[in-house]
Amino acid sequence: MLRTEGVVKVFPISGGRSFTALDNVSIHCPEAQLTILRGRSGSGKTTLMNILSALDMPTKGKVYFNGRDIVRMDEHSRAKLRRHEIGYVFQSVALIPMMTAYENVEYALRLARTKGDRRERVTECLRMVGLEKRMNHMPQEMSGGEQQRVAIARAIAHKPKVIFADEPTAELDTGTGLQVVKIFRELCENEKITVIMTTHDNGLMELGDRVYQLEDGVIVNG
Repeated sequence: MLRTEGVVKVFPISGGRSFTALDNVSIHCPEAQLTILRGRSGSGKTTLMNILSALDMPTKGKVYFNGRDIVRMDEHSRAKLRRHEIGYVFQSVALIPMMTAYENVEYALRLARTKGDRRERVTECLRMVGLEKRMNHMPQEMSGGEQQRVAIARAIAHKPKVIFADEPTAELDTGTGLQVVKIFRELCENEKITVIMTTHDNGLMELGDRVYQLEDGVIVNG
């Protein structure tokens, strides 16, 4: 589903110097599997995630999304890719506090300009994450784990091919974090969604189909 070839990302810094965040990174993320990008803060995993999800472009190298080289796409095509084929789950959850769980998920469908019965799809997505009985609750009325499950329902609502989850368990306790990752595994197995997740939690490694470890912008294990 996703692969990179020799990806390099260099950021300019003050004084005419530069910082190499990624150095010759080549990975393969199979379809309908959970790929984990592991590494400490500053290892380059979030930079790699941004490039894989077409939010940023590499300085050098190739990135293939379902056979298409997204580096060669124009910005309009990349925006269309992000809107229709990609879902995002963030560490901070980023739910809209004035909206119920149902409204947060339905809003994602409106942004994606999804046609058809939105109510049926929203209900289906909340049922997948075990929150069909909490759909009318506001985010502040829910636990951190429940909020993250709403965020997952929102991410899958428009039926993306790939979900990118950046440290989705960082603010959760171990048991709740495991529940969230198990939902990702179920989405891979039952919905055939490809999931790419960053984490520094060693306890989650065994749940991944494929694990890549980054150190100082280099793949050291994978």
